[in-house]
Amino acid sequence: LPAGGWEQMAAAKMIVFGSPTYMGSVSWQFKKFADASSKPWFGQAWKDKLAAGFTNSGSQSGDKLNSLIQLMVFANQQGMLWVSLGLMPGNNNSKGSVDDLNRLGSFSGAMAQSNVDQGAEGMLESDLKTAAHLGKRVAETALRYSRG
Repeated sequence: LPAGGWEQMAAAKMIVFGSPTYMGSVSWQFKKFADASSKPWFGQAWKDKLAAGFTNSGSQSGDKLNSLIQLMVFANQQGMLWVSLGLMPGNNNSKGSVDDLNRLGSFSGAMAQSNVDQGAEGMLESDLKTAAHLGKRVAETALRYSRG
């Protein structure tokens, strides 16, 4: 975490977690971060903050759901409130296409796929738009709760 990162997270109203999916799981870097969060966990510093998550892997499945579940369980352990993607699956009928939002059919968070020989530069625009949708949904949810 960069200098001041823990303090910034304590002050935030929402935290969106992200990790690449490697070998069907979150990356070791995210796990290291999660393990280091015991102090905020013990003090319930993130309790009732909004949380959401996203992941990317080289394969269309790539076991990304497992990574999103890991992110969600981590947020739940921190006492956070998980915000789902809020989209129906795209690209799942004869009129669908890879240009649809949520083309990989996730409910728990944003999933993306990029070819391993291209990296993030090869991501489809629809995956980037799906991630943007998740960010907007989290922000709108935060506004809704702040008015309440």
